[in-house]
Amino acid sequence: MPINLQMPALSPTMEEGTLAKWLVKEGDEVASGDLLAEIETDKATMEFEAVDEGTIAKIVVAEGTDNVKVGEVIAIIAEEGEDVAAASKGGAESGESSAEKPKKEAPAPKGEEKPAKLSQDVTPKVTDPAPKGDAPASDGERIKVSPLARRLAEQKGVDLGALSGSGPGGRIIKADIDAAEGGSAPVNSQAAAPAPAPAVTPAPAPAANDFDIPHTSEKLSGMRKTIARRLTEAKQTIPHIYLTVDIQLDKLLKLRSELNATLEPRGVKLSVNDLLIKALAVSLMQVPKCNVSIDGDQLKTFARADISVAVSIPGGLITPIITSADTKSLSTISTEMKDLAGRAKDGKLKMHEYQGGTASISNMGMFGIKNFDAVINPPQAMIMAIGAGQKRPHVIDDSLQIATIMSATGSFDHRAIDGADGAQLMQVFKELVENPLGMLA
Repeated sequence: MPINLQMPALSPTMEEGTLAKWLVKEGDEVASGDLLAEIETDKATMEFEAVDEGTIAKIVVAEGTDNVKVGEVIAIIAEEGEDVAAASKGGAESGESSAEKPKKEAPAPKGEEKPAKLSQDVTPKVTDPAPKGDAPASDGERIKVSPLARRLAEQKGVDLGALSGSGPGGRIIKADIDAAEGGSAPVNSQAAAPAPAPAVTPAPAPAANDFDIPHTSEKLSGMRKTIARRLTEAKQTIPHIYLTVDIQLDKLLKLRSELNATLEPRGVKLSVNDLLIKALAVSLMQVPKCNVSIDGDQLKTFARADISVAVSIPGGLITPIITSADTKSLSTISTEMKDLAGRAKDGKLKMHEYQGGTASISNMGMFGIKNFDAVINPPQAMIMAIGAGQKRPHVIDDSLQIATIMSATGSFDHRAIDGADGAQLMQVFKELVENPLGMLA
């Protein structure tokens, strides 16, 4: 029976995407785990791998097509031994979905009548055997996993039972194994399942202009629509509290200069932002009440500091993550940040590289912005907004002097973080930046 290959949801926020490129053509034989296409999501370009085996009978959606809805049939696969021509004609109407195959009705025992069908189908059903590559779970159910992902899990010692798949139908795929190895894979636990997001009331449409003002119109990209929805949700559902401190930067700038002179032979050049990422991570570990997240009726406290760093890219904003920033060296943070920022601008980040994080940092100092209030990136509970370092009159040792001063504003989710705890974090952050050797100890 033909299998309908559907547009997958490659991220939790994805509603539609662009089928950027087909990596197979009609007539090609594919096996579970083979790469089929490159799909542009609302955040990045990702590879989509096969779940089923068979022959590509028909490509329904051409490469380069925008706004392909999640669940829309993009290709038809003929199963082994099936007529490819026949499959290409009937697949989209009667074929099975590659994301979720239909359940088969159990035949009535010989001599018994089949139960009558009510207005709602209550006939007992049995599910198909698990597709090739699926692994048995301890509770008797089967774990959906592609052969490639299973092979990688065995090589890397990853426990499949502890993962939640991001592939079609919840299938564990290669990206999930890569994420698990990096320590940021979603855990398969009903208790830890996030509560449904509260309904967000759409903003009223603005009234049409009474004046014929010359303008151009451009359709919102998937990324821009996602940013609009998430920021609206964040401001409507998260009670923000803002705390600001002024920080003297002169010692940090001096240390940066000395470190860069030492690191120059290794081709590493630290930015001020690299040091601030480290300072925020160490601060979160010293004030663990701020390294938290609200998850339904639970408060999660994280055992490490993964810092999401706001990066401006064409068409929007993305937040690649420096994992375990509290324990990494400054040179490692700098190297990773340059790599992540470069691939973010090219749309080549993997899902686990920008989803997650325990807190965020957004630096607009390079634009001369003195201070600003950043919007929290849910499900995180805080974000640090960094302003420009400027020469200002400042009292030092009871005398008025000129110093380089930076304003930093922390935005905190008041449901999870009390004002006093947020103030303690800002105090520790200020002390680490003003005495930067403390963050290296």
